[in-house]
Amino acid sequence: MEAMEKLKAGVRFSEVASQYSEDKARQGGDLGWMTRGSMVGPFQDAAFALPVSSMDKPVYTDPPVKTKFGYHIIMVEGKK
Repeated sequence: MEAMEKLKAGVRFSEVASQYSEDKARQGGDLGWMTRGSMVGPFQDAAFALPVSSMDKPVYTDPPVKTKFGYHIIMVEGKK
């Protein structure tokens, strides 16, 4: 997957999201604050299992998460 290769090469998550995302491309992939029950199962499970990380030291789903909407590379920047 080309997007994952770019992330592993050190390209910023927001840049990769802008290039490869469909819905949230204009926001660099930022979905805002999400709550349990507002996401499809596999996406939610992966998102809530990830630690908080930053653009400088990203931790993201590898391999990407597959849902009925497609494949997703998820990074969590904060939790409330």
